[in-house]
Amino acid sequence: MTAEQARTVRQVRLAGPRLAIREFRLDPEDVHALHTVLGDPQTVRHLGYEVCDEEGCADQIELGLDEAEQDARTVYRLAVTLPDRGGEAPPIGQAVLELEGTRAASLGCVLRRDTWGRGYAGEVLALLCGFGFETLGLHRLAARVDPENPASVRVLTRAGFRPEGRIRHDLLVRGDWRDSLLFSLLEDEWVRPAAARGWGEPHP
Repeated sequence: MTAEQARTVRQVRLAGPRLAIREFRLDPEDVHALHTVLGDPQTVRHLGYEVCDEEGCADQIELGLDEAEQDARTVYRLAVTLPDRGGEAPPIGQAVLELEGTRAASLGCVLRRDTWGRGYAGEVLALLCGFGFETLGLHRLAARVDPENPASVRVLTRAGFRPEGRIRHDLLVRGDWRDSLLFSLLEDEWVRPAAARGWGEPHP
């Protein structure tokens, strides 16, 4: 995707009523916090990659920071935090938005297991939609979901994403082929939550 097809944001800082999204920092606190998420087998069981050790988490953060410096940024690999310390609290999860095609992107998030069941995933999704459609000027957002992850299907459906079908043997995970369910949302289908005015817009 070229710079003309989507805007580039170097430093992302988004704020919702209960969560904040920011760039990762390559420091021990963020690395350890990310490891509590990606190092938990139960948390990553629906994702397309293996459990990650602390060194791997540090490498992932470093990769995200390098991606942020690209002339035309195509990947936003971001920390999800509680609003403590002005949004600088340790991450409780990771959100990713990756540009692909023309004014299109795929997105997803993973949250620490002890934060599940509080509606945080829906808030992260709303923040990413606002950022994608309103800040980056995208036309289409898509998400792939493990068919055995009904909670994520519910979050996407409540946000207005529509099912497009099943992708057979989409991922090779731990030696087994896994299907994915594909969902999408177009800019003219997105309805910003009434309570979410200002969500998804960069904050200084």
